Formats: sequence, structure tokens, C-alpha cells
Amino acid sequence: MAFSPLPIYLASASPRRRALLRQVGLPFTTVPSRVREEGWPGGTPADGVRFLALAKAREVASRVLYGLVIGADTVVVLGDEVLGKPSGPTEAHEMLARLSGATHRVLTGLAVVEAASGESLVAHEETAVTFRRLSEAEIASYVASGEPLDKAGAYGVQGLGAVLVERIEGCYYNVVGLPLARLAEMLAYWNVQILG
Repeated sequence: MAFSPLPIYLASASPRRRALLRQVGLPFTTVPSRVREEGWPGGTPADGVRFLALAKAREVASRVLYGLVIGADTVVVLGDEVLGKPSGPTEAHEMLARLSGATHRVLTGLAVVEAASGESLVAHEETAVTFRRLSEAEIASYVASGEPLDKAGAYGVQGLGAVLVERIEGCYYNVVGLPLARLAEMLAYWNVQILG
């Protein structure tokens, strides 16, 4: 059973991240970050997701004052291009057509901030995801389901989007939005035990 000597806060409104923390039995409170996800000051996508994860965690830490704050940011990268959340059905369709039959990378930045001291750990996880070749009808049907519209890269591997994916190399939970093994390693620094 999970144990934490400090209260834990998740700096995210993502239902998927909440579900993953509940899955491993970690007690937490959701305090969504007010940081806008419109970009980062420069560098690689890995630099960017680490920057935003830390910014989210620090923003929430400034409001809770005590405890551990978990921040995360996930992007899909195809070639050198970052694919964020689609602006609507048309962009979702275009993204999925580009991902069809190709391999892309999913990067999640992860930050844990101890609110009282400001001490932090920051990391990122990267997973390669290969889509099978999709027909126009399949893409249209998936977009019509509404699932792609609030997700980076316009798909959710934990939902109907599972049928789009041919192969995953790396952490599956990273693709969902929270690399749990990496998070467990980081939390252990503050004596948070997910496995007794």
C-alpha cells in the first residue's frame, strides 16, 4: 500500500493522470496548474516538456505551501514537429493522417517540487509509438467519436485510439501521460513508497 509522509498534489486536471495515480494507490489531491501550455523558451521538445512540467509544479507549490507537487507535460513529436492538442476536428483529421503508418515519439516531462523548500526533481520519458496504416474512413470515424479533440497528437492510447497503435517501444504509461515507474523513482527521494 502506498505511503507518503507528505501530502501529494497533482498539478493537472487530466482525468487520465488522476486515474493512473489512483491505479497505484497513491493518495493525492488535484490542484490544476494555471500555467498556459502555449510553448517554451527554446531548446528541444525534451527541454520543453521538462520546462513546462516544472513550471506547472512550481505554480501549484506556490499556492499549497506544504507537500509534494507533481507536474507533467506530454507532447507528440513527428519528425521535428511537435503535435499538440488539435484545434478542432479538421486539424485532428490532418494529424491522424500524418501519423498513419508512421512512428512518432511521445515525450512527457515530469517534475516533483517540495513546496516548503522549493527543492525539485525534473526528468522526462520518451516512448516510440508506431501507428498501423489507417483508411480515410477509420480516421473520420475516430474523429467523429470526439476522443481525439483534447489529446496531444489527436489520439488516446488508453481509449478507442488503442486500435490505431501497431507497436509501442518504451513506457506505455508515458503515452497515457504519466510515466509511473519514473515517478516512483522520483517520489522515493522524499520517502514516498508506492510499493511498501
